[in-house]
Amino acid sequence: MEKTVVLVKPDGLQRGLVGEIIHRFERKGLKLVGIKMVRFTDSIIDNWYAHHKDKDFFQTLKDFMEWTPVVAMVWQGLDAIAAVRKIVGITKAREAEAGSIRGDFGMSGSNNIIHASDAPESAEKELGLIFNADEIFDYDSVTDLLIYSKEEVGK
Repeated sequence: MEKTVVLVKPDGLQRGLVGEIIHRFERKGLKLVGIKMVRFTDSIIDNWYAHHKDKDFFQTLKDFMEWTPVVAMVWQGLDAIAAVRKIVGITKAREAEAGSIRGDFGMSGSNNIIHASDAPESAEKELGLIFNADEIFDYDSVTDLLIYSKEEVGK
């Protein structure tokens, strides 16, 4: 099963959207295997957003991500990265699809409520920046049999 990292950013936390966001992923059938609040440090931000380091908005991004803690989660499922990104919606929230988290709750391109890994490589990198191995849980869920067919999970 694929794992992906999701962050509820400072604006999502301040607006009280954490429960709604978790609810949407659970309702889809994804399994929560890690969750915690964390404060982003300069070091984490520099590594996390390395691709933005030379852009003029980088300091504003850093200030925003250090404003409050974020809620970091690891979700697991078949094709979890693609499924989560569909639920999250496109980056520019005011153009995001209705029904997506950003489409329903956001208007900004930068204060866009949530982050989701965009590829297996970024998910692995992000997971390593925030979570220790003992903070990710492997467990059987009683709903696994209802979410996937036996053929999909190879059982």
